[in-house]
Amino acid sequence: MKSHTAQPTASAADIAAWFEGRLPSDWTSVDTPVIEVDREEITVTIAIEAPGLADDADDSARAEAAAGRMSAFREDTRDQRIAIAREAEARFDRKVSWGVRVGDRSALFTHLAVPAMTRLRQPERQVLDTLIAAGVARSRSDALAWCVRLVGRNTDDWLEKLRDAIDDVERVRGEGPDA
Repeated sequence: MKSHTAQPTASAADIAAWFEGRLPSDWTSVDTPVIEVDREEITVTIAIEAPGLADDADDSARAEAAAGRMSAFREDTRDQRIAIAREAEARFDRKVSWGVRVGDRSALFTHLAVPAMTRLRQPERQVLDTLIAAGVARSRSDALAWCVRLVGRNTDDWLEKLRDAIDDVERVRGEGPDA
Protein backbone atom coordinates (compact mmCIF):
# COMPACT_ATOMS: atom_id res chain seq x y z
CA MET A 1 0.00 0.00 0.00
CA LYS A 2 1.44 3.34 -1.04
CA SER A 3 1.31 6.28 1.30
CA HIS A 4 -0.38 9.48 0.25
CA THR A 5 2.87 11.25 1.15
CA ALA A 6 5.06 9.18 -1.19
CA GLN A 7 7.55 11.27 -3.16
CA PRO A 8 9.01 8.81 -5.67
CA THR A 9 10.44 11.68 -7.73
CA ALA A 10 12.34 13.25 -4.83
CA SER A 11 15.91 14.12 -5.77
CA ALA A 12 18.88 12.31 -4.29
CA ALA A 13 19.79 15.54 -2.46
CA ASP A 14 16.31 15.78 -0.92
CA ILE A 15 16.44 12.14 0.16
CA ALA A 16 19.91 12.60 1.68
CA ALA A 17 18.72 15.70 3.51
CA TRP A 18 15.71 13.84 4.92
CA PHE A 19 17.96 11.06 6.23
CA GLU A 20 20.46 13.51 7.69
CA GLY A 21 17.58 15.12 9.57
CA ARG A 22 15.97 11.82 10.57
CA LEU A 23 18.95 9.75 11.71
CA PRO A 24 19.77 9.85 15.43
CA SER A 25 22.60 12.31 16.13
CA ASP A 26 24.79 9.63 17.72
CA TRP A 27 24.77 7.78 14.37
CA THR A 28 26.24 10.83 12.61
CA SER A 29 28.83 11.87 15.19
CA VAL A 30 31.81 10.26 13.39
CA ASP A 31 31.02 11.42 9.84
CA THR A 32 28.13 12.37 7.59
CA PRO A 33 26.29 9.25 6.42
CA VAL A 34 26.71 8.26 2.78
CA ILE A 35 23.31 8.12 1.06
CA GLU A 36 23.22 6.44 -2.34
CA VAL A 37 20.00 6.57 -4.35
CA ASP A 38 18.77 4.84 -7.47
CA ARG A 39 15.28 4.09 -8.85
CA GLU A 40 14.70 1.08 -6.60
CA GLU A 41 16.83 1.55 -3.51
CA ILE A 42 18.27 3.98 -0.99
CA THR A 43 21.46 2.76 0.68
CA VAL A 44 22.43 4.46 3.93
CA THR A 45 25.99 3.83 5.14
CA ILE A 46 26.76 5.00 8.67
CA ALA A 47 30.34 5.67 9.81
CA ILE A 48 30.95 4.47 13.35
CA GLU A 49 33.90 4.89 15.66
CA ALA A 50 36.70 2.36 15.39
CA PRO A 51 37.34 0.28 18.48
CA GLY A 52 40.29 1.39 20.56
CA LEU A 53 43.14 -1.07 20.13
CA ALA A 54 46.75 -0.98 21.17
CA ASP A 55 49.02 0.79 18.68
CA ASP A 56 50.87 -2.47 17.99
CA ALA A 57 47.70 -4.39 17.01
CA ASP A 58 48.10 -6.15 13.68
CA ASP A 59 45.77 -5.92 10.67
CA SER A 60 44.01 -9.15 11.56
CA ALA A 61 43.16 -7.89 15.05
CA ARG A 62 41.97 -4.56 13.63
CA ALA A 63 39.77 -6.37 11.08
CA GLU A 64 38.22 -8.57 13.79
CA ALA A 65 37.64 -5.58 16.10
CA ALA A 66 35.98 -3.67 13.24
CA ALA A 67 33.82 -6.71 12.39
CA GLY A 68 32.75 -6.96 16.03
CA ARG A 69 31.92 -3.24 16.20
CA MET A 70 29.88 -3.47 12.97
CA SER A 71 28.01 -6.52 14.24
CA ALA A 72 27.20 -4.78 17.52
CA PHE A 73 25.93 -1.69 15.67
CA ARG A 74 23.74 -3.87 13.46
CA GLU A 75 22.13 -5.65 16.42
CA ASP A 76 21.86 -2.61 18.71
CA THR A 77 20.19 -0.39 16.07
CA ARG A 78 17.95 -2.96 14.37
CA ASP A 79 14.59 -1.68 15.67
CA GLN A 80 15.44 1.97 14.98
CA ARG A 81 16.72 1.17 11.48
CA ILE A 82 13.55 -0.75 10.68
CA ALA A 83 11.36 2.13 11.86
CA ILE A 84 13.34 4.70 9.85
CA ALA A 85 13.33 2.45 6.78
CA ARG A 86 9.55 2.05 6.94
CA GLU A 87 9.09 5.83 7.09
CA ALA A 88 11.48 6.38 4.18
CA GLU A 89 9.98 3.58 2.09
CA ALA A 90 6.53 5.10 2.47
CA ARG A 91 7.82 8.60 1.77
CA PHE A 92 10.11 7.86 -1.20
CA ASP A 93 8.58 4.64 -2.59
CA ARG A 94 11.96 2.86 -2.55
CA LYS A 95 13.48 0.13 -0.42
CA VAL A 96 16.05 1.19 2.18
CA SER A 97 19.27 -0.73 2.68
CA TRP A 98 21.78 -0.24 5.47
CA GLY A 99 25.52 -0.42 5.74
CA VAL A 100 28.21 0.57 8.19
CA ARG A 101 31.81 1.75 7.88
CA VAL A 102 34.60 1.51 10.45
CA GLY A 103 37.70 3.25 9.11
CA ASP A 104 38.41 1.75 5.69
CA ARG A 105 36.27 -1.35 6.31
CA SER A 106 32.60 -1.47 5.41
CA ALA A 107 29.73 -3.94 5.28
CA LEU A 108 26.20 -3.87 3.90
CA PHE A 109 23.57 -5.38 6.18
CA THR A 110 20.74 -5.52 3.71
CA HIS A 111 20.57 -4.63 0.05
CA LEU A 112 18.60 -5.47 -3.04
CA ALA A 113 19.73 -7.59 -5.93
CA VAL A 114 17.60 -6.21 -8.74
CA PRO A 115 17.39 -8.12 -12.03
CA ALA A 116 18.59 -6.15 -15.06
CA MET A 117 17.26 -7.55 -18.29
CA THR A 118 19.43 -7.03 -21.33
CA ARG A 119 20.05 -8.50 -24.74
CA LEU A 120 23.65 -9.32 -25.48
CA ARG A 121 25.20 -10.18 -28.80
CA GLN A 122 27.67 -13.04 -29.11
CA PRO A 123 30.86 -10.97 -28.48
CA GLU A 124 29.43 -9.68 -25.17
CA ARG A 125 28.27 -13.17 -24.17
CA GLN A 126 31.75 -14.50 -24.95
CA VAL A 127 33.26 -11.97 -22.52
CA LEU A 128 30.91 -13.19 -19.79
CA ASP A 129 31.58 -16.84 -20.63
CA THR A 130 35.36 -16.23 -20.46
CA LEU A 131 34.96 -14.82 -16.95
CA ILE A 132 33.00 -17.94 -15.98
CA ALA A 133 35.58 -20.29 -17.53
CA ALA A 134 38.37 -18.46 -15.68
CA GLY A 135 36.57 -18.86 -12.36
CA VAL A 136 36.04 -15.12 -11.92
CA ALA A 137 32.27 -15.58 -11.90
CA ARG A 138 29.84 -18.45 -11.35
CA SER A 139 27.25 -17.39 -13.91
CA ARG A 140 26.60 -14.82 -16.61
CA SER A 141 24.71 -12.78 -14.05
CA ASP A 142 27.73 -12.77 -11.71
CA ALA A 143 30.04 -11.99 -14.63
CA LEU A 144 27.91 -9.05 -15.71
CA ALA A 145 27.85 -7.70 -12.14
CA TRP A 146 31.65 -8.10 -12.01
CA CYS A 147 32.00 -6.10 -15.24
CA VAL A 148 29.75 -3.34 -13.92
CA ARG A 149 31.80 -3.12 -10.69
CA LEU A 150 35.04 -2.99 -12.70
CA VAL A 151 33.77 -0.21 -14.93
CA GLY A 152 32.42 1.66 -11.90
CA ARG A 153 35.78 1.50 -10.13
CA ASN A 154 37.71 2.63 -13.19
CA THR A 155 35.39 5.46 -14.16
CA ASP A 156 34.41 6.92 -10.77
CA ASP A 157 35.37 10.49 -11.72
CA TRP A 158 33.55 10.36 -15.04
CA LEU A 159 30.43 8.79 -13.50
CA GLU A 160 30.43 11.42 -10.72
CA LYS A 161 30.53 14.22 -13.32
CA LEU A 162 27.71 12.53 -15.21
CA ARG A 163 25.61 12.23 -12.03
CA ASP A 164 26.26 15.91 -11.22
CA ALA A 165 25.12 16.86 -14.72
CA ILE A 166 21.94 14.81 -14.30
CA ASP A 167 21.29 16.55 -10.95
CA ASP A 168 21.74 19.93 -12.68
CA VAL A 169 19.26 18.93 -15.41
CA GLU A 170 16.73 17.84 -12.77
CA ARG A 171 17.20 21.12 -10.88
CA VAL A 172 16.73 23.22 -14.02
CA ARG A 173 13.75 21.12 -15.12
CA GLY A 174 12.19 21.68 -11.68
CA GLU A 175 12.53 25.45 -12.10
CA GLY A 176 10.51 25.37 -15.33
CA PRO A 177 6.73 25.42 -15.76
CA ASP A 178 4.79 22.29 -14.85
CA ALA A 179 4.29 19.88 -17.74
